[in-house]
Amino acid sequence: MANATLDVLIIGGGVAGLAMALEIADHRPVTLLRPGNEAQGASRWAQGGIAAVLSPQDDVEAHIHDTLVAGDGLCDEEAVRFTVEQGPAAIEWLLGLGVPFTPDPDPAAGYPYHLTREGGHNARRIIHADDATGRAVTDTLLAKAAAHPNITLRSDLTAVTLLPDATGACRGALCLTPEGDMVTLQARDTVLATGGASGLYRHTTSPSPASGEGMAMAYDLGAELMNLEFQQFHPTCLYDPEGPPFLVSEAVRGEGGLLLNVRGERFMPAIDERAELAPRDVVARAIDAEMQRTASHHVLLDIRHLGDEAIRHHFPTIHAHCLSRGLDIATTPIPVVPAAHYSCGGVATDLAGATSVRGLFAIGEVACTGLHGANRMASNSLLECLVFARSAADHLRHATLARPTSDTTTASAGGTVRLESAQIHAWRERMREEMSARVAIVRGDEGLARAAQTLAALANDIDLAAADAALDADLIGCRQSLALARLTVASAQSRRESRGLHFNPDCAVHGDSEPQPSRYVRNANA
Repeated sequence: MANATLDVLIIGGGVAGLAMALEIADHRPVTLLRPGNEAQGASRWAQGGIAAVLSPQDDVEAHIHDTLVAGDGLCDEEAVRFTVEQGPAAIEWLLGLGVPFTPDPDPAAGYPYHLTREGGHNARRIIHADDATGRAVTDTLLAKAAAHPNITLRSDLTAVTLLPDATGACRGALCLTPEGDMVTLQARDTVLATGGASGLYRHTTSPSPASGEGMAMAYDLGAELMNLEFQQFHPTCLYDPEGPPFLVSEAVRGEGGLLLNVRGERFMPAIDERAELAPRDVVARAIDAEMQRTASHHVLLDIRHLGDEAIRHHFPTIHAHCLSRGLDIATTPIPVVPAAHYSCGGVATDLAGATSVRGLFAIGEVACTGLHGANRMASNSLLECLVFARSAADHLRHATLARPTSDTTTASAGGTVRLESAQIHAWRERMREEMSARVAIVRGDEGLARAAQTLAALANDIDLAAADAALDADLIGCRQSLALARLTVASAQSRRESRGLHFNPDCAVHGDSEPQPSRYVRNANA
């Protein structure tokens, strides 16, 4: 076992982790763990853009209002105001780093970069880099981080357990190499930027989604989790059972795309006055219901009326990708289906990203800041990543440095049995099938009860089979994901109302006028 004492340890290298590393590295040395699969993580696949008040025709109060409406009564208004007010500065920071946002050639636009509109927004406030914003931002931040002398990037380690000291504070992480060797990284401050939990479901919008491992690690250390039942399903993922997941940006509807059923009939105007630009929870449920009503596997997203030139200009990545899969979206409607996309719940934090465990911070999708409430509004996710990464970095720049104690607790080496990767994969698939069948866009009481029983039985099977198993990153991740899935089911069962992304036909109306977030702390009644 190797040992090292670090200053700031960041676990996760998407937009949130990279942004924080760059913001603090001039003041404190940073080690950032970025396993190879993060090259295909959620940040890189974000297409639409970043929401911020940039246009002279927009204002902070309007963005706050739209966010609160989308969050369906569960947003923390202080967190919403803080995030929205910090948005323009975050965009200026990215521009200063050289992110190639798409310019607006119209001199009358009032802002030099093109702004689009997405669901839930009542103004054009989404700045973007064509239709590949996540890739542009990630690539820029990664290049800057790789060149910074005070940032050490590690792609050879996977964090599997957070390490407590004798007082319960977080003092780093236990990691595994690809060969299964343990490496203990002690740190003064540890930051989780590990992503969400969309990987708990079979169909997702990312080829390599996180499955709640970071949330589970924080929970095991004693951190509070919040609002796990609010899992967002993006309404429009390309329907192609034979190919990998591919998100079709909400900006496609923002620029005039229409949703049709397989009979060619538009259905959103009858559901919501905002039609295709209603918040994601409304659109996803409407698509799900329309698929059931027409006994179809997908609906259609039609942008043919925009014309070939406009489609290629606004959506070059989407157009090229669909064309590579035999679909010309300039002449044929896009078959789409909802898919797990974003976790609105996660590790509860304050405005500086601090969790309930000393020495542990969480930023990005792994965190629950209160911004999103019961439903995230489009393009507020990258905004949250940037704002809270910068806020956490500012806090840690001025924090009193506490040296790690020498009595951090580490895990044992486990047994000697090596489980087959196929077996671990099969366990994950069983979990994903159950979550997709009973804890997805619509979840009823009976289905949730069955899911709780099935997942408990699966956990027992794994415990028995893995009793003498050696430490293995895949096995640990599988067990962490299953633990998070079970907490998600418990959260859904405890919310006796339908709100935002949580829709239960057995209690289909809102409950109290002042709803409370669902909270879970280890060893509490969960």
